[in-house]
Amino acid sequence: MTTSKIVGTEAGDARVTWFEAEQARLVLAVSHGAGGGIEARDLQAIAAVLPEHGVTVALVEQPWRVAGKKLAPAPKTLDTGWRGVWPALAAPGLPVVSGGRSAGARVACRTATELGAAAVLALSFPLHPPGRPERSRAEELLGAGVPTLVVQGGNDPFGKPAEFPAGDYTLVEVAYGDHGFAVPKRADLGQEEAVAIITRAVVEWTVSLG
Repeated sequence: MTTSKIVGTEAGDARVTWFEAEQARLVLAVSHGAGGGIEARDLQAIAAVLPEHGVTVALVEQPWRVAGKKLAPAPKTLDTGWRGVWPALAAPGLPVVSGGRSAGARVACRTATELGAAAVLALSFPLHPPGRPERSRAEELLGAGVPTLVVQGGNDPFGKPAEFPAGDYTLVEVAYGDHGFAVPKRADLGQEEAVAIITRAVVEWTVSLG
């Protein structure tokens, strides 16, 4: 069953779209990046697959997207929006995995301990701005403080898997994938297979969480 609900926050109204599992053991709450919304291929794939495995998925649209703005606000405002949505995410009374893609992954990492997240799912974590490896955001990832899964495209200009520092997290590579997990037509990995790597990794990881 899919339902959508507006949730008021100090940053404005957010929207949560629920994809409910029949006998849920976890809630996986995932937000989008700064350049797009919940229509991203990885978010939609996770929402389609995870409920079959006992995980209710909540896709969260940050207030700036709900308001129709084209540019994301400052990180502090993104965090405010996520904090404001959290009570609704925790309302089912299940452990909540905090997740996001790109900028949403940074939000999840920054707020995980404070909000009591059971774990963090970081899709396409933007380790640094493209071409600027010296501006590392590794501290945010390493500071999540809870079990963390990073799923990263092999050709992500915001940080290739080999650039990630050692740390207490799991990293899964989607070979050839860019920041949106798109793979070139010439690659020996098809687009559907690339998406399947993402969903399989998330399913297996959520099972390991108990």
